[in-house]
Amino acid sequence: MKTERLIVMANQIGDFFESYPDAELAKKSIASHIKNFWAQNMRQQLIRHVLENQGAGLHAKVSEAIREHQASLA
Repeated sequence: MKTERLIVMANQIGDFFESYPDAELAKKSIASHIKNFWAQNMRQQLIRHVLENQGAGLHAKVSEAIREHQASLA
């Protein structure tokens, strides 16, 4: 899948969790959703994008969620 499409999808998840008043819970929930509903190759591609491109195009909270929960997503 194209990285651009993954970014759009990840940002949609981030938009949903943006209203959470607890930022840490939001990031954990973003990572959990990606872990539960995305194929492993999609998760790995998104992780690579965050690490190699500083998460360009991703909402900050999504990028932070990927960095902080990388081990559980891989």
